[in-house]
Amino acid sequence: MKPTEQTIQQVERAIRKIAQKFPADREADIMTDIHLRVTQESGEMVAYDDDDKEVNRCVIEQWIDNKDEDFYKSVTDILRTVLTRLHDTADNLSILKPYSFVLEDEDKEHIEELYVVDDDDTIIIDGELMEGLDKDLDDFFNDLMK
Repeated sequence: MKPTEQTIQQVERAIRKIAQKFPADREADIMTDIHLRVTQESGEMVAYDDDDKEVNRCVIEQWIDNKDEDFYKSVTDILRTVLTRLHDTADNLSILKPYSFVLEDEDKEHIEELYVVDDDDTIIIDGELMEGLDKDLDDFFNDLMK
């Protein structure tokens, strides 16, 4: 699913509204994650804090009744792109570091860690980069043991 410009704008607006709940000039909350729950049928994206309190709710029109098999992979890519683009906003919430943005499905099942905010240069390595790593490590170990 290729995101429309409207989808990008709706996601950006949602991230900014989340940031408004945690302004940088306020004392930092003790949280570890911002949970983004996406429902494929309704297109709804709801943000929750660690205590399962709703922080923000929006509907992404392009996601309503989306039947793509790779729906959550596409959503992951879109959210990562937007969070990376809005890194100044995402990195400066009044939440004690480290914290992260996590994608969950409507059943609260963890799908993917989207974005980590830490004092150092922590990054998330996606599946494509890690693909085949086990085989490479096994081959390296086997060569080493010869």
